[in-house]
Amino acid sequence: MNPHQKIWLVAGEDSGDQLGAKLIRALRGLSPAPLTLGGVGGEAMAAEGFGSLFPIDDVAVMGYLPVLARARTLLRRIRETVEDIVAARPDVLVIIDSPGFTHAVATRVRKRLPGLPIVDYVSPSVWAWRPWRAKGMVPFIDHVLALLPFEPEAHRRLGGPPCTYVGHPLIERLSDLRPSPEEQAIRDGRPPVLAVLPGSRRSEIERLMPVFGRATAELVRRVGPFEIELPAVSRHRALIERLAVAWERQPRIVHGEPAKHATFRRARAALAASGTVTLELALSGVPMVVAYKVSRVEEVIARRLIQVPTIVLPNLILSENAMPEYVQADCTPERLADTLAPLMAGGPARRTQLDALGRIDDRMRLPGDEEPSRAAARIVLSARRAA
Repeated sequence: MNPHQKIWLVAGEDSGDQLGAKLIRALRGLSPAPLTLGGVGGEAMAAEGFGSLFPIDDVAVMGYLPVLARARTLLRRIRETVEDIVAARPDVLVIIDSPGFTHAVATRVRKRLPGLPIVDYVSPSVWAWRPWRAKGMVPFIDHVLALLPFEPEAHRRLGGPPCTYVGHPLIERLSDLRPSPEEQAIRDGRPPVLAVLPGSRRSEIERLMPVFGRATAELVRRVGPFEIELPAVSRHRALIERLAVAWERQPRIVHGEPAKHATFRRARAALAASGTVTLELALSGVPMVVAYKVSRVEEVIARRLIQVPTIVLPNLILSENAMPEYVQADCTPERLADTLAPLMAGGPARRTQLDALGRIDDRMRLPGDEEPSRAAARIVLSARRAA
């Protein structure tokens, strides 16, 4: 294998920065020759000795209105990134997640350097909505590195670029997610712990916190006393604390990644907003009920665009709706409490979900238990510049 001497990486937000940092470590571990790295990254990549062209915060923008408000800055940073890549003429370009920014860079680079291999680390959710994006990526993406095991088949079905499952970064953190014997005793003991996760975005939190609060009150009447632990997203800590005041049964609000994972290791069950956190809970072996609410306008749009029978990642991985989900009008305190009760108390419903969760590992494991970052690095290093 001919290692590339010059690799440019472009990330657009914190999650991509974390992936980029692990990829850099794996690239250095696999490459027999020194590597020259450049592009755009954040603090995690900087800790690996990566020098970013500009601060990643300049492009880490989500949502239509924030993007419009910073359009001039974003366009300028896209141009600067493209010019930097064209001047450097790397052996391979790796764009990492954040398709709004990274795909804009990749399409422009492809026009300027048509022979440069471009690898997209993290597939857009073409399997869930706007499936035409898969075919639209073919002109400027040579290979997609997928985090979820069903994504390669989705790209094949939709006419997307070549796609390889390289594993989800959570696979590398199983020791943080699995309970010790002492924590398992807490999970099985009394009073049980319910993990409540109302989302990471302000709109999610504002819609779900009141519903979740009433659901926990209903649940007490069904199963008796239990403890509530609520891992809060740091940037929305004040909002969560304010909304929790109205809850009949007060949660213990915890902060930070280690505290969140400690909650997962102790929790008997979870009530969670749809998102990546459901995959963390699944890998922790925590039975869950999943809920989601959006605005009426977003609901109308979603009904037209969403292409999957479930919005729960573990369900998509298992190809079965093992984790119950309640969306929009179905997301009521009574329904959430009714479904949580047997998961907290035990019995057939809990055993069925635990059996399903036990199959997640096999679906996500890579051959030889290879680490995801190493699997991704192998493909990056094997990319070939066109003549």
